[in-house]
Amino acid sequence: MAVFVALGAFLMTLFGGWTAQRVTDRRHLVLGLAGGLMLGVVGLDLLPEAMHAAGHEIFGVPQALLLFVGGFLVAHMVERLLAVRQDTGGPHGAEAVPGPRERVPEVGLTAASAMVGHSLMDGIALGAAFQVGGGMGTAVALAVIAHDFADGFNTYTLTSLYGNNRRRAATMLVADAVAPVIGAASTLLFTLPAEALGSYLGFFGGALLYLAAAEILPEAHHDHPARSTVCCTVLGVCFVWLVVGVAG
Repeated sequence: MAVFVALGAFLMTLFGGWTAQRVTDRRHLVLGLAGGLMLGVVGLDLLPEAMHAAGHEIFGVPQALLLFVGGFLVAHMVERLLAVRQDTGGPHGAEAVPGPRERVPEVGLTAASAMVGHSLMDGIALGAAFQVGGGMGTAVALAVIAHDFADGFNTYTLTSLYGNNRRRAATMLVADAVAPVIGAASTLLFTLPAEALGSYLGFFGGALLYLAAAEILPEAHHDHPARSTVCCTVLGVCFVWLVVGVAG
């Protein structure tokens, strides 16, 4: 049953990526919506789940929050390291300072790969929920299928934003769509401890917040600082809120 439901997530992910690809003439609106979706997923879905599953404290701070901050810092360091490597090679090996709007394709592929990993964990969570019981499985299935639209949308947007061509973006989108099916099928072989899942969600949430706040939203307002872009961001957050509320 979990694998069958994961096929719905597969289709919803592809639909999200197709939507992002079709509205390229409104790129600032796409990026504004993507930023809102990512912010909503982090603040209203990932972080609360992480706190619930891995909320015990380490030196006075919940483990999930420590990993959340760690994920943010790791995403920042990875982007900077890749940007510096890309811009090395001036005269006598001098290192150029990367410009504020330069895009490194490897960063987009790394971010999209993280989205694929997240979708894989979605599938594992889906399979584990059906192992607990039908009611829990149905609730998780609704949440996974609904927010996989945002996952597909963000995967395609992240890959293409950093200068990757359409073929690469489509490849990452398909990988993101297949991942929950593989994850759900894998639960026939093992069970993931709740604390490990919570720790992962905290770390991934921090990385996702960095991409939304430091990359997606500034890029959305770079050429089109319009109210409509802000409205799309708010709409993205409200959509995730609706999904979380219905699933809950």
